[in-house]
Amino acid sequence: MNTAERNRVAVITGASQGIGAGLAAAFRGAGYRVVGVARRMPATDDADLLAVEGDVTEVETGQRVVGRTLEHFGRIDCLINNAGIYIGKPFTDYTAADYAAASGVNLGGVFNMTQQAIPAMVAQGGGHIVNVTTSLVDQARSSRPSALASLTKGGLAAVTRSLAIEYASRGIRVNAVSLGIIKTPVHDPASYEGLAAAVPLGRVGEIADVAGGILYLEGATFVTGETLHIDGGETAGH
Repeated sequence: MNTAERNRVAVITGASQGIGAGLAAAFRGAGYRVVGVARRMPATDDADLLAVEGDVTEVETGQRVVGRTLEHFGRIDCLINNAGIYIGKPFTDYTAADYAAASGVNLGGVFNMTQQAIPAMVAQGGGHIVNVTTSLVDQARSSRPSALASLTKGGLAAVTRSLAIEYASRGIRVNAVSLGIIKTPVHDPASYEGLAAAVPLGRVGEIADVAGGILYLEGATFVTGETLHIDGGETAGH
């Protein structure tokens, strides 16, 4: 591990459990210093893992996370907008509260965190932003209603391209990962066999698959505006 790798800093939202916690562990394993953000973050004795509690739907959280990151580590090299929620219902069953919750986290959280992180990245000469979306945006399934996820996460796929072009000349890359079915606490383990039947590769994804894809994008310095599908081939077809 060289000095540059030891000094790089990744900010990860939704880092208290599931994919976010796995990403935090993977980036620490790759030598990064990590800032984990969630409403409730577990305590840690790792000096290179800073836990910041906050609700990403609030502008103040983005300001506080960036401020504490710069105070503690002095820079932000990578922001991973991982926090998100999925509410699966027939479209006409969604409530105003469902819409507010999904748009608040999936869109508002990304807006708040990214808008605060970009000036720090510009000031230091560059950085990398990764947005986490879903393959349901590209491959709708009648068996899994997903209009609200498509409405909000689909916005992330679009803004990834827009921001990539807007900030390319200032050294900031912006990419996305589009996830299929991943083993997380959201799913009942007993459902994995049935879920895997719909995946061309014949299995559901592991958190390590997601981490590997994001770490690839982090190191792929000539890639920007790209959406990497980590979904076992679901988007390609059935």
